[in-house]
Amino acid sequence: MSNTTARMIRRRTPESAAMAASVQRAMAITPRLNRLAYDDAAQIRAVFGELIGAALDDGFSLIPPFYTTGGENIRIGRGVFINQNCTMYDLGGITIGDDVLIGPNVSLITSGHPIEPAQRRDGVTAAPIVIERNVWIAAGAMVIGGVTIGENSVVAAGSVVTRDVPPNSLVGGNPARLIRTIGEQA
Repeated sequence: MSNTTARMIRRRTPESAAMAASVQRAMAITPRLNRLAYDDAAQIRAVFGELIGAALDDGFSLIPPFYTTGGENIRIGRGVFINQNCTMYDLGGITIGDDVLIGPNVSLITSGHPIEPAQRRDGVTAAPIVIERNVWIAAGAMVIGGVTIGENSVVAAGSVVTRDVPPNSLVGGNPARLIRTIGEQA
């Protein structure tokens, strides 16, 4: 995990009420998104833009279905592709850089619960995920909050990323570990 410290959102606070309202909002928007066909790219961009509260460039592409807990804490760069059946729990914030490819069944999970049994029901923890430019996250991978994936890196299919990934790296496994460095081929 990076140097990012998870924050705690305690139950029965204004912040937890806002979190609940955000979930309700997302649950009203995502069914509209998930009824759209892949070839309705402009409408997918419009509804996804409504979900995250930002306009998307014409290079953005998403194949529904898509799931999120809120949506407004997701930031998307230019030329991003998100394949079908992805889940983004964005309470801690998710930043996706330009030209990122996200495979099917990828989960980006920024929230959790305290580890100590006596504290687990006290609230929710949240830490951001940052995915830098030109990253490819392959099918079925999971990225945990507090992680940054460096520019040009690849996360192998089925991996669980619990620590930062250096730029220009191929990582894989559970937990994901460095397999090798990668670079541009001439």
